[in-house]
Amino acid sequence: MKKGTNRFLSVLLVAWTLAGCVAGENESADGDRKKMNMQAAANRADLLLDEVLGEIKPALQWAHGPTSTGTCDVSRMRAVMTIVSQGRRGNFLGIVERFWRGRDYRIKAVNSDLEFPAIYAQTGDGFGVSLSFGGEGQAFFEVDSPCVEPSKVAEPASPPNGPAYEGVYPIPRPDIRSAFWSAGAP
Repeated sequence: MKKGTNRFLSVLLVAWTLAGCVAGENESADGDRKKMNMQAAANRADLLLDEVLGEIKPALQWAHGPTSTGTCDVSRMRAVMTIVSQGRRGNFLGIVERFWRGRDYRIKAVNSDLEFPAIYAQTGDGFGVSLSFGGEGQAFFEVDSPCVEPSKVAEPASPPNGPAYEGVYPIPRPDIRSAFWSAGAP
């Protein structure tokens, strides 16, 4: 073969491979993600947040954080309004990590920092999930969707189980005490 033909075939092979990778980003194992729009992805994110918060006992109070949208993705956030003491953060992260592992989520990273610990994972259908601690010990859960079909996205339908803080940004620091989660010792 000629040098120009080899180069053309190489470029064609690379382009074909990249096209397959990009197309694969919009498909899950069952092909459902390709049909999902941003509202459906937001609903799925809300369900993932409901599930993990439902596993935490004693229950925490939380408020909706902001919803963020990109050109083909959506993020939902929940801010924990219960004070989680530094002594209880390990317990808290452990419950969440065990739950996510039990659901076959892939743990992508763990930050073991004492003040700002975090855990990052990914669901089997490509949603990124995280739990991170911010200033003054406020915990945040966030779910980021993969790229899906563009659409409008409504605010979350589920009411928070604590103060709503509608239209308030930034959300106040945690101010609800729990006999367990706010205790100083593990």
